[in-house]
Amino acid sequence: MKNNILKFIKYVYYLSLITLFTLYLFPGSLIGYLLYGNLSEQPNLIDNPIGTSINHLFYFVYLSVLGLIYRSQNQKITNSFQFLFFISILLELLHFFIPNRAFEFYDLLANSVGVVFVYLFINFFINKKE
Repeated sequence: MKNNILKFIKYVYYLSLITLFTLYLFPGSLIGYLLYGNLSEQPNLIDNPIGTSINHLFYFVYLSVLGLIYRSQNQKITNSFQFLFFISILLELLHFFIPNRAFEFYDLLANSVGVVFVYLFINFFINKKE
């Protein structure tokens, strides 16, 4: 049973990575197009002062938690977080070159904070446990 759950989490993690790459590398807001018929409009999950960057924070926290659960069995948690931190920066930097996309510092910050938050949270509890 536990093995089936981990296998499911693995598939969700990889599907979530594919979704992330698709959304980030698409020239324009794919979600905005699907919801509003407008490639330049981005949905805002929660009204907040930093705008749609909160979406980035939530997604990278979600992805980091999935990576943690999936990688915890392989003892490669640090590798997963290094990978996610790297792509959190790289994908936002690629917006300099993708048509109809724009680099946004708050998005970069939200991506990175999402990964680092989960990493620090987990390390805090691992150290508390020992």
